[in-house]
Amino acid sequence: MQQPILIALIRERKNPPDNRVALTPVQCVALKNRFPMVQVVIESCATRCFSDEAYEEVGIEVRTDVSKADIMLGIKEVPKEFLIPQKTYLFFSHTIKKQPYNQLLLKEIIKKQIRLIDYEVLKWETGQRVLGFGRFAGIVGAYNGFLTFGKKTGLFHLNPAWQSIDYSEILSNALSIKLPPIKIALTGGGRVAQGALDFLRSMRIKEVTPQQFLSVQYTQPVFVHLNSPDLYCHPEKTHWDTHFFYDHHNEYQSAFDSFTRVTDILMNGIFWTEDLPALFSKEDTGREDFKIQVIADISCDVEGSVPITYEATTIQNPVIGWDKINQKVCKPFSENSIDVMAVGNLPNELPKDASEEFGELMLQHVLPALFAEKSTLIEKATICVNGNLTDNFEYLSDYIA
Repeated sequence: MQQPILIALIRERKNPPDNRVALTPVQCVALKNRFPMVQVVIESCATRCFSDEAYEEVGIEVRTDVSKADIMLGIKEVPKEFLIPQKTYLFFSHTIKKQPYNQLLLKEIIKKQIRLIDYEVLKWETGQRVLGFGRFAGIVGAYNGFLTFGKKTGLFHLNPAWQSIDYSEILSNALSIKLPPIKIALTGGGRVAQGALDFLRSMRIKEVTPQQFLSVQYTQPVFVHLNSPDLYCHPEKTHWDTHFFYDHHNEYQSAFDSFTRVTDILMNGIFWTEDLPALFSKEDTGREDFKIQVIADISCDVEGSVPITYEATTIQNPVIGWDKINQKVCKPFSENSIDVMAVGNLPNELPKDASEEFGELMLQHVLPALFAEKSTLIEKATICVNGNLTDNFEYLSDYIA
């Protein structure tokens, strides 16, 4: 008979506070039913998208002190002063790229002999991530792109996604607007881009090929979905080679220039790395034929694939401006501005929907692996245990030195 396991859904303490959860009330019940040895407790929290009462109504205990739990489930980083020694934690640690702002956090995790399993590195053998909120980042990002365009042009008004009840409400809002015959370019091929793609298709906007997008004038709004072969080119190779591209990012150049001349709204969802070129340069925005008015930078890499994303924005103040004439930062919605929506935590605008999808993947794949005697999935995502980095993360030794 397996030993009882006590799991706690911990309160999010990072500022600004996150409203999402790893498991919804119904999913907590499903977990207990599937694994009788598991008990789930909730750390009391007033800002969570599902209230304490919602958990209590389905028989899940809410406590102010969950320190006796074996496993702690969170979403964002846990501030180091709230870490409990010798526990198992699951959250997005944002340490695997040696992020300077979380160096002290990982040092404290090692010091307290915590077993840290990072959601970001839970991956299938194909390399695809098991968990993530990317799809809802794409959905909300696309919606915010239209919201920004409506505000910029004065053609229509949309309420912010965070003021809506759920996904169905924002889709209903978006379907009620009348778009002029604009061209929308969506970039990327991962979960983020897929979410935006789902949203554009749900809005019944006509999808066209890259060639049609560049050469045909339409009397209705249209969009094109551009992936790596459409966005980058090699100065010598004439045929696209995906494996070569991933191994030699630094040899490629942007092929996006022709799209800047016909695009009204750019929805950027690419996975960008520092050895990839930006889609365009800051100087390009000053060209007379640079047509982009609004950018929904869903990827939100500061000064990354979109070089005029000079800072990440907040849910309350989502848009920044770039003066294309004077080539400098300006207030959004100004006369000569390109307006950039660059919210860094987009899924938190639809926290219930995002949490339900995330929790379902936790139930199906992650928690069963966590309870198993041995799991390659869990082992490869474990950054440290018993005060030591695991073999896969030895490269972080200098980061925690």
